[in-house]
Amino acid sequence: MSYCTLAVIGNFTYPSTSTSNPNPKVSISNSTQRRKEFVSLLKNCKDANQILPIHAKIIRTGHDQDPFILFELLRLSSTLSSVNYASTIFQLVHNPNVFLYTALMDGFVSAGSYSDGISLYFQMINRFIMPDKYVITSVLKACGSHFALREGKEVHCQASKLGLSSNRSITMKLMEFYGKCGEFDDARKVFDKMTERDVVASTIVINCFLDHGLVEQAIEVFDLVRVKDTVCWTAMIDGLVRNGEMNMALEMFREMQKENMRPNEVTIVCVLSACSQLGALELGRWVHSYIGKHHRIELNHFVGGALISMYSRCGDIDEAERIFAMMKERKVITYNLMISGLAMHGKSIQAIEIFRGMIKQGLLPTSFTFVAILNACSHGGLVNLGLEMFHSMSRDYGIPPQIEHYGCIVDLLGRVGHLKEAYNFIQNMEIAPDHVMLGSLLSACKIHGNFELGEQVARILMNHGVVDSGTYVLLANVYASSGKWKEAAQIRAKMKEGGIQKEPGCSSIEVNNEIHEFLLGDLRHPQKEKIYNKLEELNQVLKEAGHIPATDAVLHDIEDWEKEQALAIHSERLAICYGLISTKPCTTIRVVKNLRVCDDCHSMIKLIAKVTGRKIVVRDRKRFHHFENGNCSCGDYW
Repeated sequence: MSYCTLAVIGNFTYPSTSTSNPNPKVSISNSTQRRKEFVSLLKNCKDANQILPIHAKIIRTGHDQDPFILFELLRLSSTLSSVNYASTIFQLVHNPNVFLYTALMDGFVSAGSYSDGISLYFQMINRFIMPDKYVITSVLKACGSHFALREGKEVHCQASKLGLSSNRSITMKLMEFYGKCGEFDDARKVFDKMTERDVVASTIVINCFLDHGLVEQAIEVFDLVRVKDTVCWTAMIDGLVRNGEMNMALEMFREMQKENMRPNEVTIVCVLSACSQLGALELGRWVHSYIGKHHRIELNHFVGGALISMYSRCGDIDEAERIFAMMKERKVITYNLMISGLAMHGKSIQAIEIFRGMIKQGLLPTSFTFVAILNACSHGGLVNLGLEMFHSMSRDYGIPPQIEHYGCIVDLLGRVGHLKEAYNFIQNMEIAPDHVMLGSLLSACKIHGNFELGEQVARILMNHGVVDSGTYVLLANVYASSGKWKEAAQIRAKMKEGGIQKEPGCSSIEVNNEIHEFLLGDLRHPQKEKIYNKLEELNQVLKEAGHIPATDAVLHDIEDWEKEQALAIHSERLAICYGLISTKPCTTIRVVKNLRVCDDCHSMIKLIAKVTGRKIVVRDRKRFHHFENGNCSCGDYW
């Protein structure tokens, strides 16, 4: 299809939308009455099965070419997830008009069949049917979602020749299309040509930048918007969250509050997501109270799920359970979030009860449901139940196991010390293991002291190809634990050769609605002297209590006193010390760490919780650790 085809289309006359009457016995008035009847019946359909008898009656009465009835039939079939049926109907239409093309194209776009929608548009052009603004906005959406830059530019050219490119809805879609395709200069040109560059247009440009990780450019446009609405604020907050700028997102939300701009439920969910990832429990609680005060925001599955996730990930699983119990509307995703939250906190039995309750409600589990429930079995050491759940996936629900499900079983078997069984399980899998699964088995070998099998797994890992920094550190740790310093040094050298940087440990703690972050040996905090004094005081108390530093956790072949010093300044210890000096006695201290808690820190935090009488909750990369009275909820396996 070339651009010049439009010269022919320009002289084309719209096909008549009047109903041709193939059956002369049917009067015009009767035909009009029938049309109203069929359109009304179609509009009342609630599922795809209800369409079939109505469609059969339409065919029997000779109304199968009526464009008004066909439009409703195509629109409804597409809406009710029957786009294939809609496509079949369309193929039988003798003279489809632009409205029928638009109805089917909207169906393709809604179903994510963008390529089919684009092809349909060019089929329409080749039939010399004049496009209107509705079909152009629909095809531009398909081009943007499919990253079809060439086709989208052709549509832009056609819209310009037809004098439609200045239409507001088309202009918006053009900006969105160019933005999704990463053509920011073209998106900006369209934006600059607009006579009214209002908040809606600016929000589209902001979203385009944020979708491609261009945060600074998005902020520049955002700052230039004089009158920002809730949607604009929400787009900015959501984009910051998606780009990992959690602190900036929360600061933006505070600015929104200062401007007296009321958030909607999407804003609330975005903010709760930021709180979840940062572990900002107090701010999350404030957002929850805000929902309670403003009845405009309902506790539906969307908001309720975000609250469950926030409380679970911020360490207050009891409140997450309370929210779940309050919710009137629960969907599979709600159950998934609750099961996953309970699993992270080691509440395996409660997670299984929730799962069984979901099945009783007649809800079908998804692939993610089984990841969550298998994790719960793993954290609880429930081997038989875990294996039964694994086999029931395909047997009872037709869900084929994926790499995550296999990984859960390896983790489960490794936890209880069935290391050879776990290794054989990997050998007999239908899919190749990934480095996460092999790393899980390697970690289990280290915990249970089976260094012979550990070295075997280590060799497989080294030949695996794609290995992240965490896996390299684990490999070096296994060698260091067995005193093989030469091999540990070789692992570090291989990391250096590959340009792989060890991810720095970072721990955060929320105090007075403010997030405080600490790195290894951090000296940036304004209260660093008090923090290190508290750390020294604790070290002395813990030594008297019999704590012996686990120096094998240090990967370098250095003197023991040097290893002890290296362990003493781990980020989670600094965060805990800050919590001890800045919060009231007997209150819970909650810390979030980006990496796994090392063995020495784990044993030390158990003692800190005992001697200070505090409950300490630490969320690391894999799970939650609830330290209380000298014990940990993980049972010393993580």
